[in-house]
Amino acid sequence: MSDTTFHPNNEVSSQLSFEDFKRIVVQDYRIAAESRFVALLGRKEVLTGKAKFGIFGDGKELAQIALAKVYKEGDWRSGYYRDQTLALASGITDTYHFFSQLYAHPDLAADPSSAGRQMNCHFSTPQIDAEGKWFNQLQQKNSASDISTTSGQMARSVGLGLASKLYRNNPNLSYLSYFSNQGNEVVFCTIGNAATSEGAFFETFNAIGVKQIPVVISVWDDGYGISVPNEVQTTKADISEVLQGFQRNEQGEGFEIFKVKGWDYPGLCYAYEQAERLAREQHIPCLVHVIELTQPQGHSSSGSHERYKSAERLAWEKEFDCLKVMKEWILVQGMATAEELDEIDEQAKQLVRQEQRRAWADYHKTIQLDLAEAVAHLSAVEDESTELPLKTLQSLTEPSFKEIYGTVRRVLRQLKGKQVPGKSALIAWYKEQQVVNADRYNSKLFTETLESPARIPAVAALFDGDSRVVDGREILNACFEANFQRDERLLAFGEDVGKIGDVNQGFAGLQEQFGEQRIFDTGIRETSIIGKGIGLALRGLRPIAEIQYLDYLLYALPVLSDDLATLSYRTKGGQKAPVIIRTRGHRLEGIWHSGSPISMLLGSLRGIHICVPRNMTQAAGMYNTLFRADEPALVIESLNGYRLKERLPTNVGDFTVPIGYAECIKEGQDVTVVSYGSTLRLVQEAAVELEKLAISIAIIDAQTLQPFDKAGLCKESLMKTNKLLVVDEDVPGGASAFILQQIMEVQAGYYLLDAQPRTLTAKAHRPPYGSDGDYFSKPSADDIVEAVYAMMNETNPDQYPSLFDEI
Repeated sequence: MSDTTFHPNNEVSSQLSFEDFKRIVVQDYRIAAESRFVALLGRKEVLTGKAKFGIFGDGKELAQIALAKVYKEGDWRSGYYRDQTLALASGITDTYHFFSQLYAHPDLAADPSSAGRQMNCHFSTPQIDAEGKWFNQLQQKNSASDISTTSGQMARSVGLGLASKLYRNNPNLSYLSYFSNQGNEVVFCTIGNAATSEGAFFETFNAIGVKQIPVVISVWDDGYGISVPNEVQTTKADISEVLQGFQRNEQGEGFEIFKVKGWDYPGLCYAYEQAERLAREQHIPCLVHVIELTQPQGHSSSGSHERYKSAERLAWEKEFDCLKVMKEWILVQGMATAEELDEIDEQAKQLVRQEQRRAWADYHKTIQLDLAEAVAHLSAVEDESTELPLKTLQSLTEPSFKEIYGTVRRVLRQLKGKQVPGKSALIAWYKEQQVVNADRYNSKLFTETLESPARIPAVAALFDGDSRVVDGREILNACFEANFQRDERLLAFGEDVGKIGDVNQGFAGLQEQFGEQRIFDTGIRETSIIGKGIGLALRGLRPIAEIQYLDYLLYALPVLSDDLATLSYRTKGGQKAPVIIRTRGHRLEGIWHSGSPISMLLGSLRGIHICVPRNMTQAAGMYNTLFRADEPALVIESLNGYRLKERLPTNVGDFTVPIGYAECIKEGQDVTVVSYGSTLRLVQEAAVELEKLAISIAIIDAQTLQPFDKAGLCKESLMKTNKLLVVDEDVPGGASAFILQQIMEVQAGYYLLDAQPRTLTAKAHRPPYGSDGDYFSKPSADDIVEAVYAMMNETNPDQYPSLFDEI
């Protein structure tokens, strides 16, 4: 562990006079004081009801100012919701924008981090313009969008840091000059001491050490995780002691670990100088454990720390408050007088109050515009039922959008069936505002840029007389090879992806062809595999993050759901991470390798395209589309299809399958059967048997579940058959329920039915081991035949008598 006693860098010191040094120190105190007043006033704004919730970074000011000194343009921050001073000191935010976010101002100009979609202290820097074009990352200090999940910021830091290593070591990436200057960028990852107890912290910490990437991890240690002390959180109550085994050795492998007190301004500056230099120049990862921090206002605005801290602890926190200690140190060093520091405090307080008032006034003004329009339209309605709602709106001193539009909707209900002057104009205005409010609160689930998958032209697969019939895996292999030749940004990694070319040989031989920097193995750590993909994608690369089997996605679900799936939405299209998650599933034998948790994915991964190709040709076409687009996607290949024979397209790297469009595999007149993935082949088998029973089914391959059948092919088929069966391998009421909702409700297929729609799914339990277990727990061709036949029996029992009634 490195010594953090203050040793001024001789070269720097020789360039600075005492007056210059004094100005720097006093300015640092000014920033710290402003940040403290932001926290104090922010809490008051919550307690008075102007804001919903507040979480602040008071007590951690000096450590974050020291970090900000070494945080340079081109660098990245992957932090958490205590980094208020770091954000203010580095220019990621300012007081006005901070309070605008606290008030949830739904405008990117007021809250560039999230347009009011995230609670305060959740920062990000815009990375793309409205068309999806990247900004120059070397001309700004970059911050990945914060998330509230504890330790959730750790995973993406792996990829953010690995990008620097790849940019430094791969000269073929030098043309991507917007993203890196020869890999000299450092990633500053911050985390609270209690969150280091999370598994994601240890997993990604290990991955960072293995890869030796330029990440500086700061642990802000104030002794508690809400009310739970370190003694309960961490072995030895000290995370840097726990991590001593990671301390780098004589060969330079491992972390450099620093431990420094949060009130020691000189020691903090020295520690971050050393950590930044090691990371930037040598790509040595560092841990800076900042201890003896305080939390003057407690965890958040929802509780008081007096409830769980002893009188002795509270007294110590007052004595060792970092601002108090710094003030005393400045006075002892003769850098300022007490009167001068008091004046700085007063100026900081006035500035913060001024900017807070400006933020509130602008937020209030935005609401007042809508209020004025609502009042004008309600005043024009000639009906007594509007009088009270109108007076109520006019009496509001601090209205909300909820109160404005809730009132208008109640009035419209009261006017039902009436033809009165002003009503039509009110309805027209309300409908216009629905579009405005959808943009404010519901837009940008996907980035929807010029490179959206929806804009990628459809190109048919081509075949000729010389097209070979090959194993499905060979089609994928040829697809990947062609795309890796086309685009230097493409990378692929995962368990067994590198040396052996993945467990099903999709990347066979490609590591030898394209090198270990583009196709490489990882350890068994799904969280950091996905995080690696997010970070690499944020820095302009095109990662394919492989999760070996579909069941293993459960281990990566938090980072997929909380970070990747919400990234576009929570930044209102300000950031994108076009990660492709490749996995395989369906119909393998055994409880732990044959699950099909599609409903779990559909419920938690809104914001990620979910592709479920029936064969490897369709999978290749989807990859070709996604590699040319800029939105994240999950592709689930059919595990039992790698050795099935398919024709190899002559344009294997160029043909595309549109994302979000179903395909009619077979026309039919009696029943529409909708399925996807491996189960679709069973439906095709069943169709042959059903023909023998004089039943003709239409088969629709969903192809992608998110989005689902944008062209309404299912509805079109129902116009002919008037009967619907959904077949899949998820649990009862799982993905099949989602598909029914899409067809019945979104496509209005309900009105086309002349029989109850049905689903055929797996059993509620996981499939037991063995072929027999598979047969009796998942839909089989026999099950499909009987389900369809039963539907025909219901509507025409004379022609289709029951299969199981005794005569």
